[in-house]
Amino acid sequence: MKKLNIKYTGVALLMLLLSACNKQLDLKPTQSIETSQALLTAKDVQITLVGAYSNLAAVVNNVEHPYGGLIYLMPDLLATAGQNIIEWTGTYQQLTQMTNQAITVDNSFVANVWLNNYQDINQINNVLAALGNVTVVADQNRIEGEAKFLRAMMYFDMVRLYGRAWNDGDPATNLGVPLVLTPTSSIDASSFVARSTVGQVYAQVISDLTIAEAKLPASNGFYANKYAAAALLARVYLQKLDYANAAKEANTVISSGAFSLTTSYAAEFPFIAGNPVHYDNTTEDIFAVQITSQQGVNEQNEFYGGPSYGGRGDAAITPAYISSFEANDARMAFFYNDGGSLYSSKFANTYGNVKIFRLAEMYLTRAEANLR
Repeated sequence: MKKLNIKYTGVALLMLLLSACNKQLDLKPTQSIETSQALLTAKDVQITLVGAYSNLAAVVNNVEHPYGGLIYLMPDLLATAGQNIIEWTGTYQQLTQMTNQAITVDNSFVANVWLNNYQDINQINNVLAALGNVTVVADQNRIEGEAKFLRAMMYFDMVRLYGRAWNDGDPATNLGVPLVLTPTSSIDASSFVARSTVGQVYAQVISDLTIAEAKLPASNGFYANKYAAAALLARVYLQKLDYANAAKEANTVISSGAFSLTTSYAAEFPFIAGNPVHYDNTTEDIFAVQITSQQGVNEQNEFYGGPSYGGRGDAAITPAYISSFEANDARMAFFYNDGGSLYSSKFANTYGNVKIFRLAEMYLTRAEANLR
């Protein structure tokens, strides 16, 4: 009997040890969370929203998010092609195609702008789907407003990159980009959404921004606030040739008193030789993507900045363009010579924030809208 008890005791101990080992081995990964468990609390939702902001200029799998500046560099190259303004000397064939206005279907820059924006839009859609888990009404309104502002910003820029301009043909039939407004957790046949028309995309953008402007607070740190939504609405309405609403939204920002023009161009775009540091937003900045030495990439500096200022020097200013200025033009002070090529000091700061909306634009928008 004693031998039997010892035998059973040994088996029981072995089973306990195996059970303990299984518990140690059956660990959930700390670097990722299952979708069903990711957004269960208000804190989860807020963290995911902050992640969407962080993605704007992050580098993921060696690919920069377009809001690090690429989404503005690409239209610059397309718009100035053949005008002898930018002297493109870069080795990226994908961007060279844009300067030649001859983009091939395998252009990875074009593909990455598309993919990165839709990945961020999907994250934002997950935030919106989980709003019910945010019980404080003020927080729920703010999170919804921020998420819809970000989604609208991406769709507006994408429809202009991948679709025709509002006044180029009929926006009711011209194709824009697919509108995906709910989370995607797995890929199947239903995941492949057809392209919406330019008109439909604009309508969704305006809907998101109208809600965002109503629900966002007037002040929200360096995250989006109600005036960021109004500024984007002003830009959308101006593109849509709706001048009355463009002036109205621009005036909302101007008359708020929340922003003021900087005293000089140099104050808005500091140019300090050999000192590429991060600068906080100025009094003129309505919304800017934050770039620091720890996080984010300023691709405007990467391509427009000279080699001595952390850039590649790929997008130099042509001598012909410089010669078009009068000798005493004050703007000449903001071009610099680096290695025999001329560059704009506007993007000389490696860690300069990518400025999305500025008060100066609102004054120009209101003036143009009133003139029309």
